Amino acid sequence: MKKSYIFALAVILGPAFAWAQEGRTLKGVTLPVQVAREGKVLALNGMGLRTRIVFKVYVGGLYVEKPSKDAAALIASEQNKLMELVFLRNVDGGTVAGAISEGFEKNSKEQLPALKERVEKFRKLIPDLKKGDKLSFFYEPARGLSVESNGKASGQIEGKDFADALFRCWLGGIPADKDLKKGLLGE
Repeated sequence: MKKSYIFALAVILGPAFAWAQEGRTLKGVTLPVQVAREGKVLALNGMGLRTRIVFKVYVGGLYVEKPSKDAAALIASEQNKLMELVFLRNVDGGTVAGAISEGFEKNSKEQLPALKERVEKFRKLIPDLKKGDKLSFFYEPARGLSVESNGKASGQIEGKDFADALFRCWLGGIPADKDLKKGLLGE
């Protein structure tokens, strides 16, 4: 009797469980629970909503090789990481770059002199974005940080110090959005 109950439950819940494994949805944006990048499988650590004042700006998803709820450990880890932003409204590239630069100021102020030239290069890689566009930041230890817009490479920034400073914008002590940080950490 007990075995048939478990079997019936598995038959009923199996499709729902499989569906849940395909992706997670927030504000109409669905992100897969896993992505493959450069021969590695990255898991969705978490996702959240970035709001500015009252405006919903983007849904962000953080993918890592080894999921964790520890922001400092994720930033410091020497693993492939992907931050994917899906925009919910049109946003000027300069506005996005400015907001990220603010994050550098708030979370990596001591490192800014060493990062200054790379931050300027980075700012130029951020295009104007329309509703539905994707902006991705992929860190690979051997190569540095790649910036992509809608799947097309915009450019590369070298150095783990730069990638750490960028990920601190979302996961640092003074994140761009506290609720977004909680979501990215899977809370």
